[in-house]
Amino acid sequence: MTDELQRLLPEVGWIEDRALREGVLATYTRALAEGGWEPEDMVRIPFTLLKASGVSYVEHVRAVTRIARAACDTFQDVFGGRVPLNRDVLLAGALLHDVGKLVEVEEVGGVFQKSRSGKALRHPFSGAALAYAAGLPPEVVHIIAVHSKEGDPYPRSSEGAVVHHADFITFDAIP
Repeated sequence: MTDELQRLLPEVGWIEDRALREGVLATYTRALAEGGWEPEDMVRIPFTLLKASGVSYVEHVRAVTRIARAACDTFQDVFGGRVPLNRDVLLAGALLHDVGKLVEVEEVGGVFQKSRSGKALRHPFSGAALAYAAGLPPEVVHIIAVHSKEGDPYPRSSEGAVVHHADFITFDAIP
């Protein structure tokens, strides 16, 4: 499964810390199993149930990760170390920000809908739980937990702010 995940999400290879990279893959493996999905299903699962955009889960995650990396590179180029971002934490958080959707969504009769789990917990909560269970550091779990509207009343880390805005860039820009 790991090879298939790395083929679908080649950005995982950008994470230099081996343990963090393996934690990202372990989180995906568990989320797919709990949701009853195979890795290739991420190409069919819509990135949101709120609009019929034709954009898949995997496309959205890759776009958010690439936008977050570009922001990280820009911060480094312009600000140097004055606005430090932990690149590996940022990438792991971007790759996993929506991992909870793999248990939030189900397919019934060819139609994607909220699962029983998804009706009880939105994906920032289930995603944070999955990452925590995989032993990922609190800085990554934080990004997942605060990337969406649920994080609005709480302070976001710098990495959390970048992923939050990268996520909404794609959500708001895609019709």
